[in-house]
Amino acid sequence: MAKIERAFLVGEFAEPEAMLKAARTLREGGWRVELHSPFPVKGMEEALGFHERTVPHAFVIGGIAGALAGFAIQAYANLAYPLDVGGRPLIAVPAFMLITFEVMVLGAVLGGIATMFARNRLPRLHHPLFDAARFHLASDNRFFVSLVLDGRSEGEGRAVLGRLGAGSVSKVGGELPE
Repeated sequence: MAKIERAFLVGEFAEPEAMLKAARTLREGGWRVELHSPFPVKGMEEALGFHERTVPHAFVIGGIAGALAGFAIQAYANLAYPLDVGGRPLIAVPAFMLITFEVMVLGAVLGGIATMFARNRLPRLHHPLFDAARFHLASDNRFFVSLVLDGRSEGEGRAVLGRLGAGSVSKVGGELPE
């Protein structure tokens, strides 16, 4: 994975509604926007235009794969090492359901969590946004909109954030994965 240098502008907002309004306006203007909030804010997905469905699909696929694997392991074990007990069939579907269900849940959880970590590029121990002067307030009581400059001028970004009501704007930069 190639590393590239990216610069960010981080605008601070006191209210979540102002942050959402700014995100909508910036996204409509062609900016790449990320939101940072101390708690989930209703409407963030719409403001960002987020329609990603990879993680829910990974849960379903992991569950199906886990169920098939759990059933197949039990069937293989009974066929490879047959025990004739009371005339029951070697592939006893009702007896296999408990383990099949448990492995299905395990497969769904592992598949979903692994996909979530991969899609969010985690674990990431440091992000350049952490270097912004007041960004520590994103976990307390402030709301932040970060813009990836990607070839746009810093002055243009500062002007747009200022016009949208950002209390303070700071520039940070660093290497990020593409």
